[in-house]
Amino acid sequence: MSETTVFDCTLIEMDRHHSDDRGNITVVENGKTVPFNVRRAYYLYDVPGGGSRGSHAHKELQQLIVAASGSFDVTLDDGNVKRTFTLNRPYQGLLVVPGIWRDLNNFSAGAVCLVLASEKYDEQDYIRDYNEFLKWKIKV
Repeated sequence: MSETTVFDCTLIEMDRHHSDDRGNITVVENGKTVPFNVRRAYYLYDVPGGGSRGSHAHKELQQLIVAASGSFDVTLDDGNVKRTFTLNRPYQGLLVVPGIWRDLNNFSAGAVCLVLASEKYDEQDYIRDYNEFLKWKIKV
């Protein structure tokens, strides 16, 4: 998966169902909305305004990252090119493929980052050092 680039990552628009003045609902379904089966979901919240998270890559795991509330930026890096996406709509998710370094930053106050992942937590799948990531991208 080291051949992946930031251009393999994309924004996915999820269906919005309007229910008059009571608000909206967005449905996420395995293999339909998300191009993988979700095996783990988690969310980040109470990140200090302007704070950052992430700073790692995955060897095999795919993610759909959603700003469930508020906004934040996701900077993706494939070792050659960087792309930054601002997430601020709860009906859009950023698909992040394996082999991409990610940094999440510029969290607004009260932001909630929902992450849907293709695999359960596996520490062996993480690359947490950027220089190791670059070596891995070249080697594999």
